[in-house]
Amino acid sequence: MASASAPKCNSHTSDNEPLQSMSQDGVNCDPSEAVPRLPGETLITDKEVIYICPFNGPIKGRVYITNYRLYLRSLETDSTLIFDVPLGVISRIEKMGGATSRGENSYGLDITCKDMRNLRFALKQEGHSRRDMFEILTKYAFPLAHSLPLFAFLNEEKFNVDGWMVYNPVEEYRRQGLPNHQWRITFINKCYELCETYPALLVVPYRASDDDLRRVAAFRSRNRIPVLSWIHPENKMVIVRCSQPLVGMSGKRNKDDEKYLDVIRETNRQISKLTIYDARPSVNAVANKATGGGYESDDAYHNAELFFLDIHNIHVMRESLKKVKDIVYPNVEESHWLSSLESTHWLEHIKLVLTGAIQVADKVSSGKSSVLVHCSDGWDRTAQLTSLAMLMLDSFYRSIEGFEILVQKEWISFGHKFASFPTAFEFNERFLITILDHLYSCRFGTFLLNCESAREKQKVAERTVSLWSLINSNKEKFKNPFYTKEFNRVLYPVASMRHLELWVNYYIRWNPRIKQQQPNPVEQRYMELLALRDDYIKRLEELQLANSSKVPSASTSPSSPSQMVPHLQTHF
Repeated sequence: MASASAPKCNSHTSDNEPLQSMSQDGVNCDPSEAVPRLPGETLITDKEVIYICPFNGPIKGRVYITNYRLYLRSLETDSTLIFDVPLGVISRIEKMGGATSRGENSYGLDITCKDMRNLRFALKQEGHSRRDMFEILTKYAFPLAHSLPLFAFLNEEKFNVDGWMVYNPVEEYRRQGLPNHQWRITFINKCYELCETYPALLVVPYRASDDDLRRVAAFRSRNRIPVLSWIHPENKMVIVRCSQPLVGMSGKRNKDDEKYLDVIRETNRQISKLTIYDARPSVNAVANKATGGGYESDDAYHNAELFFLDIHNIHVMRESLKKVKDIVYPNVEESHWLSSLESTHWLEHIKLVLTGAIQVADKVSSGKSSVLVHCSDGWDRTAQLTSLAMLMLDSFYRSIEGFEILVQKEWISFGHKFASFPTAFEFNERFLITILDHLYSCRFGTFLLNCESAREKQKVAERTVSLWSLINSNKEKFKNPFYTKEFNRVLYPVASMRHLELWVNYYIRWNPRIKQQQPNPVEQRYMELLALRDDYIKRLEELQLANSSKVPSASTSPSSPSQMVPHLQTHF
């Protein structure tokens, strides 16, 4: 994020760390090197440019392009880092001006990024300087279009933790108490023949045979059948996810699909109805009939209740996010901020997703009903709803390891086209921003490709590094010091427009004129106290070791430092 103390329009590296700390991320910080490089990263070219800074005007600098990043140093000061952008973050490169352009700094390149930034460079008009830079940037920012490998397959970073070992589906379902008498694990999709975009391992009702699953798959969009995501540890209500039924304009029915949903309902004898949450607006669900899709009607699914959640599709969300970008970068009009933010409808979309997830969590937690969630194809909105509901219901997912597993399980394994509770989450804001930044960076293999089968085919786990390796090898950096571990406490956020705010530290972090939130003094003091406590315990251990040689009888002294800690009077 932008730092108030740094000169001009500075920004931090892709991991939100100042340059001096980059060595912690495995970056080569040799002072003799012009560009800090990752193992496997090579310098392609460098060129003198004028960076058109939207905050402080033109800055003369030298841009370096590697096979991973675009990196700019100022030539006006003491070689200060201006910015460091992974090429995977670039979404569009356009030429600015023409050969006859006469305005100052009117000839160059305009680069649009996925992280809310736009970068503009002015270049000399002679010597094809723009053409060379444009071709190199285009080649390495969009490598697949030029028969080049993604950088993740070239990255040679080594970490002391293997992030690919974070998620083991069998262990995660075992943690939930599965399989049991009502639910079984099936490997029907081990070769991805049932559903290409589902994981190899699925949890389905015990009474449903593999032949039943094949017949149901034929009636669900992209063969994405209803499968279990989470089961409540006490009342055994479940969250199930899938895609829309293939009803079509003629209102087709499928007895196998209807029976299968009844079998899901009957896995818990306490309920008379299965609740179906269709993420789409009802008008969209009806319109989908024209393309062969649809929804579960009352006359076909007698023991189910259907509710539409009115969440718009990815195209509407993308347009809304584009409007957010327009109001946060490069300038923020404070006099019209609230009306401008309202016009984007972004917080309204967030509210609808949160409200839907709360409804899912409440149905399951209260023991009223098991829940089936879907949208059109069963990703995007479906994953948003299931993962948020699971985050509210299961405190394990609010730990660092648990959140990583939740992302791997509900988003990565099941396929995806890629407010604050101060003591409830083990991770901090930096953890979330790091994940978002590396969603696009192409430095790690974690978010590459659309589904598990494609990743298996490309051997992503063998040939790339996992983002969780970076995070888990330095967990302290991503921890919330106020975290209090809890069990079976359900979190219900307030999904009201009055309580929703734009995430300034993410969306407006590049603007140095917007004062970034300073470290919380209470949090800083708490960290100091934790360090003091650790120091006390360390001294206690040293005293015990020193005294153990003087006191021969083991029975008269505590067996470990931890037994002595409760007797230590401190102010914590």
